Amino acid sequence: MSNTNYIHQTSVTEFLVLATSICIYLEEMECPLKSEFIDRILCDLPVLYTKARQIPTKTALLDGEPERFVSEFEYNIIREKVEAIFGSDDTYLEVFVEDMRYSDEPITAFISENIADIYQELSDLARNWSIDDETVQHDALVACLEGFTLHWGQKLLNVLRPLHVLSLAKDETLYD
Repeated sequence: MSNTNYIHQTSVTEFLVLATSICIYLEEMECPLKSEFIDRILCDLPVLYTKARQIPTKTALLDGEPERFVSEFEYNIIREKVEAIFGSDDTYLEVFVEDMRYSDEPITAFISENIADIYQELSDLARNWSIDDETVQHDALVACLEGFTLHWGQKLLNVLRPLHVLSLAKDETLYD
């Protein structure tokens, strides 16, 4: 499969469209209700995971990493927006991390950090894609999928558990 065919596959296009949609939602959201945010993210993240798994892995064409666009400031804006939505529900106990094997103490994780980490990877991909250079697009996709394999795919799966629990909460005060 040529490099051009690789980045123009239907699975890549579908992944990129969803990734961009998630980024735009996170960037433009203004104080959504917790229930609305949970409903949206719980619909998008499993599909994003599936779409990422459907894309074959390739190796980079250029030396070095694709450009990273998301600044610490932008990352923190997304993290703080999500943290504000969840308040005290932002924290959950994590069991699927390497450090858990060696710890007698519970390990705390944050919905907001996991969402911001996923956003960072997706936004960097989308911004590299907008450069409209097929080699840059290819390598940005390769880097995003490597990141998916190494860290953000697991973070996506991990954050689904607390979101699922919160979505099932019968107490409407959890959503206020």
